[in-house]
Amino acid sequence: MSDPGTAFRPQVASGERQPEFTLRALLLGSFLGIVFGASSTYLALRVGLTVAATVPIAVLAIALLRPRPGTRAILEHTTAQTAGSAGESIAAGIAFTVPALIFLGHPMEVSLTTLIAFTGGVLGVLMMVPLRRYLIVKEHGTLRYPEGRASAEILAAGERAGASARKVFVGMGLGLALKAVVNVLGGVKQYVGASLGFFKGASVACAVDPALLGVGYIIGYRIALMMVAGSLLASFVLVPMIVLFSEGRATPLPPAPSLPESFADAAGWAWNHYVRHIGAGAVAAGGLFALGRALPQIVAALRGMFASVRGGSAAGTERTDRDTPAPVLLAGVLAMALVIWVVPVFEADLLATGLVLVFAFLFCVVASRITGEVGTSSMPLSGMTIAVLMGTCGLFLVSGRGGTGNAPLALVIGAIVCVALSNAGTCSQDLKTGFLTGATPFRQQGALLVGVLTSVLAVGWTAYLLNEAETREVAVTQPFAVPAGRVAEAATVTGKGDGRTYRFVRLDAAEVPQGAASGNYLVDPGSLQAVALREDGIGSGRLLAPQARLMSVVVDGLLGGRLPWDLILIGVAIAVFIELMGFRSLTFAVGVYLPLDSTLPVFLGGLARRIADRVYRREPDAEEEPEGTLFCSGLIAGASILGILAALQGFLPDFDPDTGLVARLALLAAAPFAQSDLFGWLVLAGLGAVIVRAARAK
Repeated sequence: MSDPGTAFRPQVASGERQPEFTLRALLLGSFLGIVFGASSTYLALRVGLTVAATVPIAVLAIALLRPRPGTRAILEHTTAQTAGSAGESIAAGIAFTVPALIFLGHPMEVSLTTLIAFTGGVLGVLMMVPLRRYLIVKEHGTLRYPEGRASAEILAAGERAGASARKVFVGMGLGLALKAVVNVLGGVKQYVGASLGFFKGASVACAVDPALLGVGYIIGYRIALMMVAGSLLASFVLVPMIVLFSEGRATPLPPAPSLPESFADAAGWAWNHYVRHIGAGAVAAGGLFALGRALPQIVAALRGMFASVRGGSAAGTERTDRDTPAPVLLAGVLAMALVIWVVPVFEADLLATGLVLVFAFLFCVVASRITGEVGTSSMPLSGMTIAVLMGTCGLFLVSGRGGTGNAPLALVIGAIVCVALSNAGTCSQDLKTGFLTGATPFRQQGALLVGVLTSVLAVGWTAYLLNEAETREVAVTQPFAVPAGRVAEAATVTGKGDGRTYRFVRLDAAEVPQGAASGNYLVDPGSLQAVALREDGIGSGRLLAPQARLMSVVVDGLLGGRLPWDLILIGVAIAVFIELMGFRSLTFAVGVYLPLDSTLPVFLGGLARRIADRVYRREPDAEEEPEGTLFCSGLIAGASILGILAALQGFLPDFDPDTGLVARLALLAAAPFAQSDLFGWLVLAGLGAVIVRAARAK
């Protein structure tokens, strides 16, 4: 029987060499992993979405890594693509979970974030390797692995020419330039829209963000439409209803601690205190529905894996069938378990370590199988993570370990497993690419580990610095006392304004004086007085971290009994209603949870995809559409990188949020059209037209 992957493998002429696991390939892959890991972290914190980086990294690999004389470079390109793809998957796992620590009253620590990324990323690779022979080889033709196959096609085409990478670079330059005009030069408003005076509580808003339009094009019109529909339900039904029923009341409806200052502009108040919980319930239910649909694949994957083990899994003698030896895999898993158990920053005991290993093993099987069915971008990562958190919290409650004191440990367990299953899905895509191009499996697996080791630093520091850059501390007008017990158990942080050491304490509405806001406070350890309200950059402003907010609601609600169940169940009912209509509820639920200004530009990108498909007479939302996808991948990368740099301007000397770098460089802001909503809409329309033009095949 012939090898089913040989169609992508070039014929090697006599005297030609095929270098594979080379230093330059690893360096390029590591660099691309850092770039896409950082940009994916920003994107995930911004809108709760990431876009698979496998395909654009494959394009960049063939463009930047030119073959040496007398050699074929396809295996080097495969190594670079494999090492680089780890960044995006680790970014998704971290951004979806770790920021929830902030919402639970614990400061984000770069050491903990990096170690979670490291242990989860390594476990994802090690636990996927035994599945390769079953999922990649035996199920070839059954499991599509769409991104893996697309990457193999690009790498094979790269043997002939690397000119297709030009669209990625053009998109990257345009995304970076437009983001600079919006966020640094002030030449275009960051948000356009207005409140509807005739419809109290309703408003229209849209972010001028090229990254979000790129996301919309890649995910397609149908998904983008479902997402914006959820936001429209929140903005034009839920928020106006809440505002209507609250107006004229002397006291607010629970769980809001107070009424808004003005009902003329109460949309933000209603969204924060009510719609956010409704959206969380809808997303949780949608995730469970997605997980339920995946149960047949879960059972099939487990059966196939155990059957493969019973039939023997010795390493093959052919180069293209050699995996990492089983003893090495087992030693690596035990080493990661030891790190989780022993390193103090995890605060994990034997039970927690065991839960990590069990859940990671089960859900890595799930993730690898589902990725083969629907691809990395459509894998229900948040739904599976919610299932892990619910299982962890349930076991904690059964074992008598309930209470919010164990919430951070439950979240750490969920975060490690989330990173592991996210990376397992990406690992399976890469191994599919290598199977088709003729790569050596154990060398690919080594490249994956190299990519993990380099990407974790970029992802951990990016999340930490983004949070620090946009964190604000508001001095308390009248400091108030905090119980000594709460202060003693709280973490230590350094104040941004004075550099002094404080305790980081989260206080609910019942624990603060009347008129004071609930939230995270800086408490003087000597006087036990709360002196400042800390507003972390993640969770406010542009970095809403919707997925992490959802994880915190699940953990805190299950262990602390603080879930506003009435609102949560309304969200569950919405998800059930969407499912009964025959649609997938998870995408709609994410739209309910996200504000309209984040989903409307995604819809505009999806609309551009719809127009391009009609104009160029293509199948709507087809996966095999490289032209516009490559351009939009570059658009996302460029805009995300500039967004990170703009957010980090707070670390520059003499920076002031009102008169700092943005104000000094706002050369275009003085133009009469710069702050016009009409001009902002025209820029969005022009960008959509450029995307449609870029989607034309040569």
